[in-house]
Amino acid sequence: MLNNFEIGKDKLTIFAGPCAIESKDIVFKTAEKLKIITEKLNINYVFKASYDKANRSSINSFRGPGLDVGLKILADVKKEFNLPIVTDIHKEEEAKPASEVADVLQIPAFLCRQTDLLVAAAKTGKIINIKKGQFLAPNQMKSIAQKVIDSGNDKILITERGTTFGYNNLVSDMRSIKIMQDMGYPVIFDATHSVQLPGGNGDSSSGERDFAPLLARAAVASGAKGLFFEIHPNPDKALCDGANMIPLDDAEELFKILNEIFNIINNN
Repeated sequence: MLNNFEIGKDKLTIFAGPCAIESKDIVFKTAEKLKIITEKLNINYVFKASYDKANRSSINSFRGPGLDVGLKILADVKKEFNLPIVTDIHKEEEAKPASEVADVLQIPAFLCRQTDLLVAAAKTGKIINIKKGQFLAPNQMKSIAQKVIDSGNDKILITERGTTFGYNNLVSDMRSIKIMQDMGYPVIFDATHSVQLPGGNGDSSSGERDFAPLLARAAVASGAKGLFFEIHPNPDKALCDGANMIPLDDAEELFKILNEIFNIINNN
């Protein structure tokens, strides 16, 4: 349970926020507006931001403020806006301190098969959101989820975020939503990372944010229980993943349409 709601039930859940923590001001501005929008639309909302983006294309890429400063800012968001928090971890030793702030620990797609990371996350007792690797078929997520279960934690979400399609491109197969949901776990669709063009700029990734709303609509219509968006007040000036992030001013209309589709699909 997160703030009196359960992911995967009769309400749409949205994980959303900036890719990485750039400043407290951007984080607070985004959290405040998205909370107002989701409360207005009766959508479950979990705030997302990363204290460290370790899997950057270049050693010079912006990664975030780091564990200690980043978790302090996320704790401030949680206190100020009474929002549950999701953030990703990259190392086993990050699991415990991150779990003291975050309600959901996220396993990055590139690291989803790292057994020690999954075990450390599981042992915190928090909800574990495992992103399906771009290199995996959806049915392979069953054994990955089992690692968390065998470590004593059955609070699992699986996120679909696209599959590698040739060079510098991803494709979304909506069949994967049903395949993974049939395993017994709520499936979240990551609409903004699914339109990423990995390494598309050579030393950084690019993206095609115009397609994110289209894929999000298709995912909800295909039965996804939640959506994941990276959202920023000014994506074109964002320090990472700007090309695939949704502008904050576009969030309300997008969420409204997605919620209507969700309610139709779920007979609400």
